[in-house]
Order: sequence, then structure tokens, then C-alpha cells
Amino acid sequence: MYSSPRFLQGVYSYEGKGLDRPFPLDAALTYVVPDGVTAQLVYFRGGNAAGELASVVLMRDGRPMRYFPIGAKSHTHVPLRVVEDLDPGTAVEIHAAAPVGVAVTLVLDLGLVEIV
Repeated sequence: MYSSPRFLQGVYSYEGKGLDRPFPLDAALTYVVPDGVTAQLVYFRGGNAAGELASVVLMRDGRPMRYFPIGAKSHTHVPLRVVEDLDPGTAVEIHAAAPVGVAVTLVLDLGLVEIV
């Protein structure tokens, strides 16, 4: 068995459209499991510099998979290892949400591992 880490990470600023209206932050926050590989989520870390609650939504093939609320001026770390396998062709994308009009800066780090 061979494994290789992959990461979706960075610092992203946006204006909230409503906590019930998550949207993609950046195309760089998309991962598609390659053919011949199974992937697993290992962890999610996120920091919120805003003075209001923000939320990160992990989307799987266009549907919400996990929600990660991040408190005002706070952070979160969620271990995810061995929760479930992601089959070849599965698309994972990070979306974000915040109250309408709130300026948010998030620090994001999603760790995955590819298993051959």
C-alpha cells in the first residue's frame, strides 16, 4: 500500500451572503480523486479572523458532506481520518458562508491522503 498526502489550504477573504448560502471560495479549493486511487480526509483546520461566526462547508460531488462552524476570532481542528473513503472521480470542494455583509478572512487547511 502506497499513500501520498494532498492539501487544500490558504488564506481567503470574502463577504458573507448568509449562513444558509455557502459558495465556493476559489477553484484552488477543489480536489478530484484520481483514477486508481482511493482518498481519505485526514483533518480540517480553520481559523476565522472576523468578529462573527463563519462556516465552512465541505462539498462532495456538489452536495454538503460536512459543516465546520468557526466562531468569531476563533479556530477549529477536526480529525477526520477513516471517516469514509472517497472513490476515484469524487470531487471535494470547500465552500464558505457568513452572515450577510460580514467581511471574513479564513485560514483553511484540509488534509487528505491518497491510497494506491
